[in-house]
Amino acid sequence: MTYKILVTPRSFGKHSQRPMQLLKEKGFHVKKNPYGKILTEDQMIEQVKDVDGVIIGVDPLNQKVLQHANKLKAISKYGVGLDNIDLDYTKKHNIAVSIASDTNTDAVADYTFALMMAAARRVAHIDKECRKLNWEKITTIDISNKTLGLIGLGNIGKKVSRRAQGFDMEVLAYDLNPDYEYSRNNGISYVDSLEEILKKSDFISLHLPLNAHTNHIIGSHQFDIMKSNSVIVNTARGGLIDEQALFNALQYNKIWGAGIDVFESEPPKNTEMLNMENIVVGSHCAASTVEAIDNMGITASKNIIGNLLR
Repeated sequence: MTYKILVTPRSFGKHSQRPMQLLKEKGFHVKKNPYGKILTEDQMIEQVKDVDGVIIGVDPLNQKVLQHANKLKAISKYGVGLDNIDLDYTKKHNIAVSIASDTNTDAVADYTFALMMAAARRVAHIDKECRKLNWEKITTIDISNKTLGLIGLGNIGKKVSRRAQGFDMEVLAYDLNPDYEYSRNNGISYVDSLEEILKKSDFISLHLPLNAHTNHIIGSHQFDIMKSNSVIVNTARGGLIDEQALFNALQYNKIWGAGIDVFESEPPKNTEMLNMENIVVGSHCAASTVEAIDNMGITASKNIIGNLLR
């Protein structure tokens, strides 16, 4: 039997032929994203009608889309976040769902720290001024010996905590499923509430899935209780931060700055934010390294092969 696979991530197989080879070695027919961008609901509906499997990025696989995928047997996430997939629907219809676990953790942790440093030291703003031949010294803030608060201490949060050790940072963590053994062995202190971590931290980094409980977990109230010289970083999911509240916090200097790689809409709807000097913006590219892309592609291919041929 020949299986038909839809592959939506634009970077799939970009640097290595191995992800595509794995599929073709099994005789799979591969249909790639024909639009060169994240697909809309209507485009996904059009593409999923005749496929047995999907290797999915951040494109929508909600009920509206999935109810048109009558042949679909397996979904392989190109990454780990599942908030764009209706898991209740897939469970009800026996559609296997897999993730490419631990394929991009180092890449995301590196980029998290890059955003943290860039926001603290105003790297983008200084670069912009230098290109205009403005050599005025711009004063910024230190990272070393500060307090880092991790909201979510999963695989990526743990990697970020290890990088913080090199900067002699005190690391705090807030997680509903604490890993006490890891925290004891790595000098991390758990706090009892979200408010506590926001009040005590100089740098705050989000590492959570997006769901009904975490949507807008950071809003106006949370920005009000943060330190005025704090930096917030989000490389996890757009929607964790209320973007209007973030805009207000940056506009009125309630916090020092932000490093944001993920937005609720990409590009963000509030384009005024893109002109602010105290935010560093990414294009949802924290996991976009050559190595991580290769790892995600190979694992995503292996996962869908395993689920279709089992």
